[in-house]
Amino acid sequence: MTTIEAEAARIFSDARVMSDAALERLAAGDLRDAAEKAWCATLRATEALVLARTGQRPGTSTQASRRLGIIADSDPSVRELEQIYYLRQGRLHGDCFYHEICPMPGTERLIRETSDFNAKAQGLANGSPISPQNVGL
Repeated sequence: MTTIEAEAARIFSDARVMSDAALERLAAGDLRDAAEKAWCATLRATEALVLARTGQRPGTSTQASRRLGIIADSDPSVRELEQIYYLRQGRLHGDCFYHEICPMPGTERLIRETSDFNAKAQGLANGSPISPQNVGL
């Protein structure tokens, strides 16, 4: 296992920890904290995917978002994940956590589906590498 593969695996593991924490907070009735933990898990899985595909870890959520888009542009198999990523960002992070609009239809479902997102991201991490020059590194 290369250093990059090991680091991506570590980040994916952290995404699983955060996903589990989101479910625990949801079970405890704290929808807002559950949503933010689910978003954190989503972002961590995306960071690991970007690292695995480009060899470079994004330093910010903005870089992770931008690089995910570039990967999706070059690999159609990533496009659905990119759409789900932005839905999760808007609903879980934006609406629920920041604006406290949590009891929206679908919020609990998105929290419960975090592990599915993470598994898809991990599966896509094994796709064709993208040159760091092609993702603005």
